[in-house]
Amino acid sequence: MSYALPIGKSPLFTAFFLSRPNRFLVRCEDNRRGVIQAFLPNPGRLSELFFPGVRLYVLDHSEDAGTRATNYTVVAVERDGAPVMLHTHWCNEMAAKLLADHAVPELEQVRVLRREVKMGRSRFDFLLEDEHGEIFLEVKSCTLFGNGVAMFPDAVTERGRRHLLELAELAESGKRCRVLFVVQTDRARFFMPDYHTDIAFAQTMLEVRDRVRFMALPVSWSPKLRYKPGTSLLTIPWEYIRRESEDRGAYLVVLKLPESSRIPVGGLGTLVFKAGYYVYVGSAMRGLAARIARHRRRRKRMHWHIDYLRAAADVVDVLPIRASDRQECILADDLGALMPRTSPGFGCGDCRCESHLFFSRENPLEQPAFHLWLQGWRMRRPE
Repeated sequence: MSYALPIGKSPLFTAFFLSRPNRFLVRCEDNRRGVIQAFLPNPGRLSELFFPGVRLYVLDHSEDAGTRATNYTVVAVERDGAPVMLHTHWCNEMAAKLLADHAVPELEQVRVLRREVKMGRSRFDFLLEDEHGEIFLEVKSCTLFGNGVAMFPDAVTERGRRHLLELAELAESGKRCRVLFVVQTDRARFFMPDYHTDIAFAQTMLEVRDRVRFMALPVSWSPKLRYKPGTSLLTIPWEYIRRESEDRGAYLVVLKLPESSRIPVGGLGTLVFKAGYYVYVGSAMRGLAARIARHRRRRKRMHWHIDYLRAAADVVDVLPIRASDRQECILADDLGALMPRTSPGFGCGDCRCESHLFFSRENPLEQPAFHLWLQGWRMRRPE
């Protein structure tokens, strides 16, 4: 059985993504309305979904705008030919509908007692009941997926981590507590916390899993924005997560050099760097977070080759790829198939690689191929 979103009477149309001025605003364009600004009810990074020209599903509130800041709301984005629902508030409406229809595995026998339940300083999405008593349920929407793996969150969420601790505290008083991740695709087999992006959230999941039951439900979508729940939950590979959720691994430093420059680079001498974007591949098998923080700082004692380039360039982002095995050289070899290497010997003081520095005229974070490559490394299927 498939279900409809609570769209109401507002017309739904498709538009093409142009840019995202801030977390809650999108610029897009369609043939009839031209360039418009639309509210985005999702504060996540969504960087693997938003590229110029991708199709958005947008609601038109022009006939009943009221006090809205814009007349439009983005509710979904197309990826691989299927919609991905972005409206985080509607995720709870989806869960409510599925719970009422007994369509959530392991929760087929429950009924919803209340929503937005306040307990002390905390508020939880649902209070359920079955023959054994009450269940507190928190719902999260998961839009990050690839390579058969779904992950949450796509940005650091201290609020989400706090919810886990509050549920665990409630469980210690004898209450049953669960978290339901609604995964906005049916193409995933595994679910994991995104320990690359938010290691604290991942480690908190591991810490409380003996008291809080975690569930991940895949959902398929039709072009008409109808959704259908999976009949079984995704596998959560706890031992794999425990092994990989440590402060170690590889990282990518993405830099932007505004203008071509001659830069002294330690023992490599003075090198010529073209204006554009650079990706540096490094690793730290201990203290990865501290290493990343150091690379973000412009002012520091020069030590590694990347320090010299960083002094002249701006950091666009630093992307950790946490892993229990050393991957720096393998990553560099693999990235070489996507981007050209530059500056021979750069970052290779302890290996025989040609270079660990790569060049791109365009921002790689705005290139679908780069995100697909990154997901292949971050979303490795459990062994």
